[in-house]
Amino acid sequence: MSVSCGAEWVVVLGCMRWAWKRCTYIGSDDSATWPTATADEFDPIPRVCRTILAVYQPGIRCSGDGYWVNPDWVVKRANYEQTCGNAPPYLIYADHHNREIVLAIRGLNLASQSDYRVLLDNRLGMQMFDGGYVHNGLLKSAVWVLKRESETLRKLWEENGMEYKMVFAGHSLGSGVAALMTIIVANHGDQLGGVPRSLLRCYAVAPARCMSLNLAVKYADIIHSVVLQDDFLPRTPTPLEDIFKSVFCLPCLLFLVCLRDTFIPEGRKLRDQRRLYAPGRMYHIVERKFCRCGRYPPEVRTAIPVDGRFEHIVLSCNATSDHAIVWIEKEAEKALKNLQELNTETVTTPPRVEKFNRKLTLEKEHKDALERAVSLNIPHAETSYEESYGNNEEGTSQDRKLETCNHNTEDSLEKEKPVCKDARTNWDEVVGKLFTKHESGKMLLKRDVSESIKCSSTN
Repeated sequence: MSVSCGAEWVVVLGCMRWAWKRCTYIGSDDSATWPTATADEFDPIPRVCRTILAVYQPGIRCSGDGYWVNPDWVVKRANYEQTCGNAPPYLIYADHHNREIVLAIRGLNLASQSDYRVLLDNRLGMQMFDGGYVHNGLLKSAVWVLKRESETLRKLWEENGMEYKMVFAGHSLGSGVAALMTIIVANHGDQLGGVPRSLLRCYAVAPARCMSLNLAVKYADIIHSVVLQDDFLPRTPTPLEDIFKSVFCLPCLLFLVCLRDTFIPEGRKLRDQRRLYAPGRMYHIVERKFCRCGRYPPEVRTAIPVDGRFEHIVLSCNATSDHAIVWIEKEAEKALKNLQELNTETVTTPPRVEKFNRKLTLEKEHKDALERAVSLNIPHAETSYEESYGNNEEGTSQDRKLETCNHNTEDSLEKEKPVCKDARTNWDEVVGKLFTKHESGKMLLKRDVSESIKCSSTN
């Protein structure tokens, strides 16, 4: 009798301890050990959020007296009728003030059936790409948008002296499309006129889990994810299609996922190459503290985590509100002002030297993350740091032309000659590698057979 009572008490205490740890776990714990971001590296994020907000609005005028973006610099807008359900609505914007060409994509529209078709076109381990797994429906949308707008983007880049940054940005569902577009362009930059990797950027706001861990770390130098405190989407390993099918009982789903993941070892999660993650370098905006009322001045933490990459569900009443692009834009703007004020108070070195030192730090963090992924036996993890970065120094157009030729020579194994940035755009060749035409006339995404055979042989 005493033994059974003792066992019951052990079980009860264990359950109480688990419940206490889960209920007291807050979003800021995920980035407690991360360093603070600088104002220079975080500066593009608030304005990228405003560009994404312009896609949500019927017009480009914001709710106040101004505009989300300069209306004279909007090159093109595409709504649901124009995308024909192949991708969410998007906007192409030439930001001449910041020397950027931005393609911004909106998030999931709960009233749009076409967005659900993109979302549900996936199964666990369905599609391999570039040595890892990606979301099948999002990859199809990324290829469709690039094929439709590659000529527009190429002309814009060439008309502006081939010196503007090419920026892909998206929120929620659109963040996955933007991230996969960035990976495609990083490997086929000649199709946009030869955009070098150093001028390519992606900002995934409230990112969806769209790629395997090795790809998320590999492209952390050009893909940046922005997470506001307790946002549920980057933390939920459940496939996207299951999340939004359960949107009317989301708290129940999050609790069950939290309970299930408690009994899955961390090593097993890391070795599962089909498990998808939020892409790239993470920027975590933290504004609330445990057992404190109200919001505090937001701070921004950044890192390229390999293990502990937003793996814990946060049981919070703000889990869904922190996913809203409006709140993210407001808090990002506040955080940037705080960083700028902190920077002016603590400046002890010349700005050029400070920027150069931070650039070296970012490169070292990426290199360390790649090595960490290899040490943890992440499937298909690579240490090709030099090939990933290439030459990031800004030079003349001729230097970038040679850089692009070398980049294409290393990355494109099927081409016999390097293709420079003056080459003619030919997306049909890229589409031919990724898709095959069915007898019904529809384009179907090819499976990476060679990678599948390689994986099965290693296992």
